[in-house]
Amino acid sequence: MLYVTNIVVTLPNGKRLVNQVSFSVGRGEFVAILGSSGAGKSLTLRCIVGLTKPSEGEIALMGPSGKTYRTTNVKAQELRRARRHIGLIFQGSNLVKRLTVLENVMLGRLGHISPMRSWLLGFKDSEAREAMVALDRVKMAPFAARLAGSLSGGEMQRVSIARAMHQRPLVYLADEPISSLDPKNADAIMSILQPLSLETPVVGAFHQPAAVAKYCTRALGIRNGKIVYDGPAQISPRQLEYIYGESNSDLPFVDSETKSELYEEVTV
Repeated sequence: MLYVTNIVVTLPNGKRLVNQVSFSVGRGEFVAILGSSGAGKSLTLRCIVGLTKPSEGEIALMGPSGKTYRTTNVKAQELRRARRHIGLIFQGSNLVKRLTVLENVMLGRLGHISPMRSWLLGFKDSEAREAMVALDRVKMAPFAARLAGSLSGGEMQRVSIARAMHQRPLVYLADEPISSLDPKNADAIMSILQPLSLETPVVGAFHQPAAVAKYCTRALGIRNGKIVYDGPAQISPRQLEYIYGESNSDLPFVDSETKSELYEEVTV
């Protein structure tokens, strides 16, 4: 379970880039964060993983055993421990292109082994077998011995998902994972992420409302750093206009408990 509570990111001049953002995500949820460029989507994800330090608020991960990991107001060692449980899927895949596909996936467990073993001994055969299982799930097992730099963009993104899977995280964070892909590959990536959420919650920043409506269980709309929508992934056209700043009219906030007339307009 991921808990984000009253997160605030403020510039030196006092402007709030993220303004009192709160939400929680649990197992079985594939949650999309929508909003225009600069609205605060990626910045919210950066706060969750501890790459940006919020000026206010708290972020916590809770495992099945009840163990809690925090990425806010903690020391460096505690932050590193929490990051082991966050599976990151980047827009550009961020693979090491000179390494093989299998080696890239095995890097997902790097944070779980001691620096000494990583320097001197490397990974175990059992860890390689587990990495192959992850590659098989994303249909990339036949490419295990290929250099990552020889793959297409869609193939690289599949490998990055396998790397995150091999990490065995408590939550997956996907920062615009399909923005650089063609429609066919984007659809394939969403088809991989959707079933993952049944085991482990997935939170992603997206710019594709149609894909979100098809694959996600829930959507958050961010405008000017504030959540203005939290509800069904099938968002009405008028609400989308407001989320993306194309409308200045004051529209009612939609939460996960209430369907507004705006949503009913496109579902009736």
